[in-house]
Amino acid sequence: MTSHGWQKFGELFCGAGGMAFGLKSAGFQPTWAVDADEWACETYAAQIGDHVERARVEAVDFNRTPLVGGLAFGFPCNDFSMVGERKGTDGYFGGLYKEAARALEEVRPDWFIAENVPGLVGAGCDEIMQEFANSGPGYRLAVHLYKFEEYGVPQKRSRVIGVGVRKDLGVDFKPPAPTHLKPVTVEEALKDVDLVPDNAEYTKHHDKVIRMLEAIPEGENAWHEDVPEDLRLNVPNVRLSLIYRRLKADQPAYTVVGSGGGGTHMYHWKEPRALTNRERARIQSFPDEFIFSGPKEAVRKQIGMAVPPRGAQVIGEALSKCFLCEQYKSVPPSVGIYEPQAIAKLQA
Repeated sequence: MTSHGWQKFGELFCGAGGMAFGLKSAGFQPTWAVDADEWACETYAAQIGDHVERARVEAVDFNRTPLVGGLAFGFPCNDFSMVGERKGTDGYFGGLYKEAARALEEVRPDWFIAENVPGLVGAGCDEIMQEFANSGPGYRLAVHLYKFEEYGVPQKRSRVIGVGVRKDLGVDFKPPAPTHLKPVTVEEALKDVDLVPDNAEYTKHHDKVIRMLEAIPEGENAWHEDVPEDLRLNVPNVRLSLIYRRLKADQPAYTVVGSGGGGTHMYHWKEPRALTNRERARIQSFPDEFIFSGPKEAVRKQIGMAVPPRGAQVIGEALSKCFLCEQYKSVPPSVGIYEPQAIAKLQA
């Protein structure tokens, strides 16, 4: 049915291995991977496999990579994020989707998974997804806005994910239906996390920050009326909900981020402190056995930039069932379906 084992896949922008770990849990086999970040590659090598190459994707000759049946890539989201300048496809990072399209042309896999932030919609999404659909042999691409809290990830994290399958294979992928009607709460997710020693360093806070956090109610941020005037932030015309926002114990966490200064580290609902990296990893659905390499802030970046393994696993399980002609509960793709237009015109 396929040209070479569809379970084997390569990955661009692999990071620490969230996508790879999830797909591996779904029965797929990571075969090669590429990323430019030194610490992320060290983590990937230790936790997934030593087949990772540290390089800029522009420098990779995909004709020299091992044969695979699939490609996965969470192409950089910096230029599509709601926070920042939002340069879209005109920015350096936004333009890297072209390298993913080049990989599809040169590798010609049976399937691929493309992941990005919700800001992609309306910022070049149609252009990018259509180019992916037209690449290589041509792909039928189902693009969906996944809310990961609906799939067992204890975090309100939405991502645009397109799953493409070669048009000539006749495999009709549909997004898997939500698996969790009741989301996993942060209190449930962080149960007994203090027993895990790895990546568990605490952040050192100034006394003023501790007193401010003590005054912020659960689920609120630094601008709440309960915060005394002398403890409030001196930042005019800014009320970002993310800043020093404390979690709510009975709800999923807000989105874990990989960068940012004071106030963006996620804050415990009960204790006046930032979360540890192990707590963030739990919220991203990494198992406790998954140990991140590097200094504290490098680990924070790896966790925040990762695809939640649980989310990748659910999508991978659905894709596997498609190739095995097995039924599963699905939903219509919320963003749309993209067909290989160029191929359609040639055939006409």
